[in-house]
Amino acid sequence: MTESSSPIPLRGIVGEPHKGKIGVLIEEHFDMTEFRLFNESFPKHGYQVVYLSHLWGNPSLTFGSNPDAGWVEEHVLVETEITAADPADYKGILVIGAYASDRLRYQVTPRQGEPNQAPAVAFIRRALADRHLKIGTICHSLWLLCADRALLQGRRVTCAHNIVCDVENAGAEVVYGPEGTVDLVVDGNLITGKHPGITDKFITTFLSEIEKGD
Repeated sequence: MTESSSPIPLRGIVGEPHKGKIGVLIEEHFDMTEFRLFNESFPKHGYQVVYLSHLWGNPSLTFGSNPDAGWVEEHVLVETEITAADPADYKGILVIGAYASDRLRYQVTPRQGEPNQAPAVAFIRRALADRHLKIGTICHSLWLLCADRALLQGRRVTCAHNIVCDVENAGAEVVYGPEGTVDLVVDGNLITGKHPGITDKFITTFLSEIEKGD
């Protein structure tokens, strides 16, 4: 494991599910700001945070955040296998930002003409099919949905400037403002955020969407 100022990883379940659970899809190189604010804000509002990933046959895996000045400051121990998870067990589903979302869409054997079958893509496909379940992405995490054009075709979204081309090529309508992509877009059950700098605002909006229902 990469040397870290926090060598003991956070266990991948945070808080008590008084109001329900929020699943967060995660992999190596996740965004540290989002990770910290998810763990702080959702339990404070009564939601348990459960981190999910493909564990490749292991009972658990530890993932590290993006390095900051050469240090990987945050680690999370994930014990929830995404292939065994049911989106219906969650009040909302989030995909954490940074390069974790690219790693999540990896499939061992892609086949010509077949939609991406990576476990995380298959999970988010099932989650998005439930129009009552809120799905959230922020910054680079919309990359995961770019793995299957059917997930983004015709959806209004925002994202990091780095991946605008990827998102538009996947069929989404990126919403722009005076300073590039807008901070937040809500399109039905899909809530998208621009970058980690608006994570607090993103969380507030995501919670509002969950709690107001349809």
